[in-house]
Amino acid sequence: MPATFKAAVLSEFKTPIVLREFPLMQSTDPGGALVRVQMAGVCGTDVHLWKGQLPIPRPNILGHETVGFIEECGEALKQDWRGIPLQKGDRVTWSSSLACGHCFYCKEKRQPTRCLNRKAYGISYNCDEPPHCNGGYAELIYLRPGSAIFKLDDQLTTERVIGAGCALVTAIHGVERMGLNWGDVVVVQGAGPVGLAALAVALDHGASRVIMIGGPEERLKTARRFGASECLNIEQLKSGVQRIQRVRELTRGYGADAVIECVGSPEVVPEAIEICRDGAKFLVLGHYGDAGEVSINPHHITRKQLQLHGSWGSEHRHMSQALEFLRNQGERFPFEELVTHRFPLNRVMEAIETTQRWQSTKSVVVP
Repeated sequence: MPATFKAAVLSEFKTPIVLREFPLMQSTDPGGALVRVQMAGVCGTDVHLWKGQLPIPRPNILGHETVGFIEECGEALKQDWRGIPLQKGDRVTWSSSLACGHCFYCKEKRQPTRCLNRKAYGISYNCDEPPHCNGGYAELIYLRPGSAIFKLDDQLTTERVIGAGCALVTAIHGVERMGLNWGDVVVVQGAGPVGLAALAVALDHGASRVIMIGGPEERLKTARRFGASECLNIEQLKSGVQRIQRVRELTRGYGADAVIECVGSPEVVPEAIEICRDGAKFLVLGHYGDAGEVSINPHHITRKQLQLHGSWGSEHRHMSQALEFLRNQGERFPFEELVTHRFPLNRVMEAIETTQRWQSTKSVVVP
């Protein structure tokens, strides 16, 4: 193995991400694996992290959507999370988070995404501390013992897996928590990767129609390709009043059976409540970072008898479900087409900025 590796590092919030070199560990734990990064997705969460909307340790190697090849495999690591044999050279992906399995939320309440000791690659680790390689924006990443690793077969291209990214597992978890009824009319707020994933999952779970609200037009073209029955362009319908009225026109005046927020901006939440029909469900899915507060009238929640749901991250089983979904539904929902911009390690800051300005559907880092 080489003596060092390179990584793109966030030293402080809202400051340029720069390339650094770190010493590379020369041996792995029995249950760990050293992986050479092939591709890492730039998630909208990375923009929020760069802005400081979550209190993550610094310096930090971001990147929690990753595919790579096993460089070194610990002697006790014989199979992936599903029981498929693993060996050096295999192409793999993995769940970004690790739960402890024994805290109050893991053991008693069966809510591992709220694990009190939860850690996540590309988020939770200070890269100045060994083993240093803890994020996807790097040449190498070390997967600690207990990581949920998934071997990828030839049916699943790297672009398809990264195009879906953590958006798909997030959407699967969220729709599972909220629940949909067969034939529901669903509104998805936001046409980025999370919104497109929510669109795909809603249709797969029996939605009769999905109305997408978002922009720019290139993203809405992808939404139509994924099966959206109607797309409301926020560059044309610029006010919430216009969008609410249009949704009502499309739903016989009642509003949507379910609304899924995938924007991450607080101001869309009151609009979503108005878009809901009486007795509808509303899922807040896009707010992983703290983007601020918004005023809501609780009377609208009680008057409409709304069901409100929140969902945070995903569990390992959702990654397994997502890979099966991509394998079976890949032609219907071509997530690989979302990958529009590629950047080397020394241009990660540009990748973050491109994502922040909505100039790409999905930016990726290719070390």
